[in-house]
Amino acid sequence: MNQENKKVSRGVYLLPNALTTGAMFAGFFSIISGINGHYQAAVIAVIVAGFLDGLDGRVARLTNTQSDFGVQYDSLSDLISFGLAPSLLAFNWSLSTMRELGPMAGKLGWLAAFIFAACAALRLARFNTQVGVEDKSYFQGLASPAAAGTLVATIWFFVDQGISGDAVRWIIWIETIVLGLLMFSRVRYFSGKTWPMGDKIPLYALLLIVLIFVLLAIDPPTVMMIIGLVYVVTGLAMTIVRRQQHRSRRGRRKPQASNAPGEDPEVQPRETGSGDSNS
Repeated sequence: MNQENKKVSRGVYLLPNALTTGAMFAGFFSIISGINGHYQAAVIAVIVAGFLDGLDGRVARLTNTQSDFGVQYDSLSDLISFGLAPSLLAFNWSLSTMRELGPMAGKLGWLAAFIFAACAALRLARFNTQVGVEDKSYFQGLASPAAAGTLVATIWFFVDQGISGDAVRWIIWIETIVLGLLMFSRVRYFSGKTWPMGDKIPLYALLLIVLIFVLLAIDPPTVMMIIGLVYVVTGLAMTIVRRQQHRSRRGRRKPQASNAPGEDPEVQPRETGSGDSNS
């Protein structure tokens, strides 16, 4: 019996890890395509990698084939597909032209690409240390597939509009750095792992999905870029609102804690105002 358990532990689950391998292949293909100047193919490859990455996790959960090996392998695949591939694509298409502005600007270009890749690695490392203890409803920091998807969708939009990379290099530079920093930030984003809660979904949700598919069929680059940017802004807004609510609750608790027996109630409003200003 022990021998059988040892044999099982040495193996890996085929289906989810095959999907992860497919995602890593798509990310590697994106790097090669970007180097060769095939930017649209490089963008589509990252999008395919994102689809396969989302699929492998759900397949593993549905088939009960989750494993520590799969978690680590998936993170290494994500680093290639959503860390290196989009950052190199942004550099090859746009950020590399910053050297035309001078040596310092050229360094700023490749440093922005490095920040994106490094923050993706840091986010994945942090995610691995929190497996099993994090809130599955939310991501802490922007997920690397979402950051990569937003960046490559923006590039795809400009390529589709016939805009060259040097014309929008500062836009790409700012977006690359901001998306990279958001990955390692504490901004909370809805993960979608716990949705739907049951076997059925609301009718309006199905209608929304149909509408998104219709819009994607009309203009994929524009719609994908808008969806990515809206998702990024939604997380920022949600975090700001939550922090304000937390501060207001903490401000209401302070007067209650300071209202000891025998304390003059007239002093309470002055202490409350002081507490709010310091928080």
